[in-house]
Amino acid sequence: MTKPRIGLIGTGPWAERTQAPALAAHPEAVLSGVWGRRPEAAAALAGAHGVKAYDDVDALIEASDAVAFALPPDVQAPLAARAAAAGRHLLLDKPVATTVAGARDVVAAVEGSGVASVVFCTLRFAADTAPWIAEQAAAGGWLTGRAHWLGSLFGHGSASPYAASPWRRERGGLWDVGPHVLSVLLPVLGDVTDLTALRGPADTVHLAFRHASGASSTATVGLSAPPEAAGASIDLYGERGRVAMPAWSDAVGSFGSAVDALLESARTGDPHACDVRLGLRITEILAQAEERLEEPRAGATGS
Repeated sequence: MTKPRIGLIGTGPWAERTQAPALAAHPEAVLSGVWGRRPEAAAALAGAHGVKAYDDVDALIEASDAVAFALPPDVQAPLAARAAAAGRHLLLDKPVATTVAGARDVVAAVEGSGVASVVFCTLRFAADTAPWIAEQAAAGGWLTGRAHWLGSLFGHGSASPYAASPWRRERGGLWDVGPHVLSVLLPVLGDVTDLTALRGPADTVHLAFRHASGASSTATVGLSAPPEAAGASIDLYGERGRVAMPAWSDAVGSFGSAVDALLESARTGDPHACDVRLGLRITEILAQAEERLEEPRAGATGS
């Protein structure tokens, strides 16, 4: 049988370092081409993998069976809805969008056309964390959870290529790493039924959740920590004591697993647990948190 063709939309560091290599090397799919908002970058990335650079996004969609996205969320959402409406399966980046309306449009397009979708929340596909999440969700008996995810993207001396990302600078850690945290807490502890949110230094946000299971959890997220303070961890507390999520690595391999999941969902018609509907729910929760964040007190002075 002919291998499914997957087109790549986006040309930034994430596309260059993770998605394009994973798609080009995948044994069960073919990278059908690249489109980006910067034609010169699309040409360079496509040339590196021996595929066609498209100057028209609809032409790439037409030449593909599925589309992978490496774009800012609110650029991704309308293009994803367009691709789904054209009958193409979707491999989306997180968050799906930073507005609930944008995420709902993608869900409506997916459900209207019946295509498969997967949202690449890395922890749900990484070899070390994906089975751990499934194990803890099956075990149950959790009282509370604690997530701590501080990046140094905007910390002093940062040389990260992602520091040039305008949407990350505008939206901060809540929207960039918040989806990773929720992608673990929701399947393990249940849907969020109530939340509070508090601003910390720079883009740091502190969150407290109540879950449908009766458990609670807290999360601290941000992208502006000093390198010495950066790190990520998720701990669960319950009948089995404290259980810590293992470390993870290999973004390219994790993305390859997400491709596997999309192909399986497309083949069977069974929705994946980390699909666009979960992506919408994550957007809804983060949008609610953003609404509840306390505004800085203008003009406050010490005495």
